[in-house]
Amino acid sequence: MQIRLAVAAVLWSGVTVLLAAVKPSQPVVEKPFTPVEAARTMQVPKGFNVTLFAGEPAITQPIGFCLDDRGRLWVAEANNYPDKKAGLNDRIIILEDTDGDGRHDKRIVFYDKLEYVSGIEVGFGGVWVMSLPNFYFIPDEDYDGVPDEKPKVLLDGFGTHANAHNIANGFAWGPDGWLYATHGRSNWSLVGKPGTPEAERRRIDGGVWRYHPVQHRWEIFADGTTNPWGIDWNDYGQAFVCNCVNPHLFHVVQGAYYEPSRNRPTGRFAYERIETIADHLHFTNTKTIRAGIGTPEEDQAGGGHAHCGTMVYLGDNWPTKYRGQVFMNNIHGRRVNMDVLTRKGSGYTASHAPDVMRAADPWFVGVSLAYGPDGGVYVSDFSDTGECHHTRNTRKHTGRIYKITYGKPKPWRGDIGKLKTEELATLQLHNNDWFVRHARRVLHERLDYTHKIWSPTSSHPEKNHAAWRSFRSGRFDATDQFLKEQLAEHKSVPKRLRALWALYASDGVEADDLMVLFKDRNEHVRAWAIQLLMNDFRIAKGALASLTEMAENDKSP
Repeated sequence: MQIRLAVAAVLWSGVTVLLAAVKPSQPVVEKPFTPVEAARTMQVPKGFNVTLFAGEPAITQPIGFCLDDRGRLWVAEANNYPDKKAGLNDRIIILEDTDGDGRHDKRIVFYDKLEYVSGIEVGFGGVWVMSLPNFYFIPDEDYDGVPDEKPKVLLDGFGTHANAHNIANGFAWGPDGWLYATHGRSNWSLVGKPGTPEAERRRIDGGVWRYHPVQHRWEIFADGTTNPWGIDWNDYGQAFVCNCVNPHLFHVVQGAYYEPSRNRPTGRFAYERIETIADHLHFTNTKTIRAGIGTPEEDQAGGGHAHCGTMVYLGDNWPTKYRGQVFMNNIHGRRVNMDVLTRKGSGYTASHAPDVMRAADPWFVGVSLAYGPDGGVYVSDFSDTGECHHTRNTRKHTGRIYKITYGKPKPWRGDIGKLKTEELATLQLHNNDWFVRHARRVLHERLDYTHKIWSPTSSHPEKNHAAWRSFRSGRFDATDQFLKEQLAEHKSVPKRLRALWALYASDGVEADDLMVLFKDRNEHVRAWAIQLLMNDFRIAKGALASLTEMAENDKSP
């Protein structure tokens, strides 16, 4: 993030799959391709392969998935969709490929009594689940696939009153250790912890929000867009979301507010709406977006207006030209679009590039995208008749997950959670960001485990803080030394940032350390030092003057 934007965010801020309003102009096809045939007929560039990882009856209606530290897929199945009052029928299953042949051969039903599921992530000894109207945590300390306790409601008040599809969704761990999610506009929410009076709740009606897994507090990160589904970060920790209807891609800055629809700032110092970074549209008729669905012109433009499943590819299996680019599912176009990011001032421009996958199956409804430990990309397919709200001719018995690989990647087996602390630090240099992110989160989890010795709200925080530092030092000394060396000396800016994020996650940097980085040689390091220092919106002693000077004089745009 560039300096002026970072300072502004600090000082001034305090797709669903089932996405756009579209009539079913595409003809209803009574039967889909078989799962294997659907994979076989997908079009991909030369050298790529598509295989079936899982299909019905093992999986139905996958609305989202994530990968755990062993590379297993935890899948949220939205069997209720679009009926919000259908009962406790949604579930979470775990799929694993134990023999490395690219297809799941082990399946566990983890939990099968959810209301209206729309997002899932794993970490900190359990599963984080969006199941409207609630946001849950389901403990499973050893990840054996059996819940340790009943689901805990962390937040409630998420809306479903307006329609079935424009809802809170998503989940992804950010570089700073927060859990990020997106939220559609129509179903506004009044969010708070259970029992919070209405007057003390905060309204969110579109944009990005986040939740801290240790401090258990939530906040709106950015406001706007129509129906975002999916958030991901590039090598420099810059966030991107894809959107449904109107423009399809946004560069997300904390405290900002985005087109379209509302001219209401997130904060009183947010002066104007930020537009899309895309220099193109994937649909042709800007006045009546439904009119072009299925036409040759729409096909040429990119397939249609509905997108979900943002992924910035940072794996190590696909060719180098794909690294750092944004990929998203195009619902009506039955494909995976690719946008190429180019730096422009303090932000980016996203330009259209050839699609990386096109499906022949008329029931293909891509939702989520994620790369795994071998660098291959998993694509979930909700699998239905093609009308993205699924209000007509809705089927419940299908669902698939495919895998797109280049060549023959080597299968990986292991468990990031069982590595030594020093090994987790070393993984910050891995070429596949899957290892980087999982290792960073595990470092954060281990900090949380030892953090019980110290609380900043105790009666003698200074004394307890000293005790905490002493207690921590023997466990993280080697890790701190390695990461600080990488931060100071590595020639790669992304790897310097990884070291900084890992140090922050494991409490290896103090406020003074971050303020020293205000004068770093690289703009991204300077900006992230600001962001991390001010994550609690408390200005450290001596920081205000430096921030003011940087806002006025830093050469970064």
